[in-house]
Amino acid sequence: MYDVKFVYGNQNQIAMAEEKKKVVALLSGGLDSQLAVRMMQEQGFEVSAVAIKTPFCDFDCGRGCGFEIRERSDDLNVNLKTVYLGDEYIKMLKNPKHGIGAGFNPCVDCRTMMFDAAKKHMDEIGAEFIISGEVLGQRPMSQHAPALHTIEKESNLDGKIVRPLSAGLLPPTDAEKDGLIKRENLGMIRGRQRKIQIQMAKEYGIENPPNAGGGCLLTEPQFGIKAKDLFDHVENPTINEIDLLKIGRHFRLDEETKFVVGRNKDENEMIKAIALPGDILLEAKDVVGPVSILRGNNAKEHVEFASSVTLRYSDSPKGEHGIILVKKDDSSEEVNVLRAEEETYIKFRM
Repeated sequence: MYDVKFVYGNQNQIAMAEEKKKVVALLSGGLDSQLAVRMMQEQGFEVSAVAIKTPFCDFDCGRGCGFEIRERSDDLNVNLKTVYLGDEYIKMLKNPKHGIGAGFNPCVDCRTMMFDAAKKHMDEIGAEFIISGEVLGQRPMSQHAPALHTIEKESNLDGKIVRPLSAGLLPPTDAEKDGLIKRENLGMIRGRQRKIQIQMAKEYGIENPPNAGGGCLLTEPQFGIKAKDLFDHVENPTINEIDLLKIGRHFRLDEETKFVVGRNKDENEMIKAIALPGDILLEAKDVVGPVSILRGNNAKEHVEFASSVTLRYSDSPKGEHGIILVKKDDSSEEVNVLRAEEETYIKFRM
């Protein structure tokens, strides 16, 4: 690898020196992947970035990770390709080969799919290798040495993944063996401490450095409970059903029936938008309160109970009756129910 400012000679030599070798970066909204990109740019590589979107990330939610990644790619001056892992990701999650973490997170299988996507882009643009901001020992499931090796093997990228922040602690990659990078230019960061990364951010002029990248809902224990319940009860979950997991208070009423209660105005509107033919929507008639949704083959059997719980989360006074509007497709009815007490529904709540 040559740097043009140190090259002298004829125009052909200069042109050859200006040809940068390409690498592909897995880019998140976090600091570590930005630092990995900067390290490779500093060594003369042209970096192209790939961002991964799944049904379980906050990619398109306001200032979610998608917004952050787009901003970071602009700051880093790299081209960005977004790859959506949808149905294939859901299929993997039904039976992850390498298990799940503390939530419902299949981190090893997930990272393998991400590197698969990056590999396709690497082949498309003729890049030399893939980089990521992974730090040895930072995440307990996917960033210890055996897991890193498994991910490389499963994605058919043995020797083709460079993790610049920790590469000085890892076995040499093909890029190092071929002389494209040198070990003395690679980091030796280990564990969850952030002091070195913060110092590097200052040196690279990265202002207001973010925390570690992420936004994956599957790592959150409470969301994991809801996700596991869905996969336990639905053979082939849809994107709509996964979107419903992201909002509201969730109740499992029986093996076939799910009940979700909105927690605020925005969630109420989202529940209305998510509702499918056959779903039952419930809303208090005379007081401010939530929109709720009943979904499942036995939904009709739970209308009175769901109505009383909907009234419980409204502004209705304790111990009072109220009217709930019950809508299904083009039909509607009014149900007069007593406001539920916590002991009647708490056992169903997730």
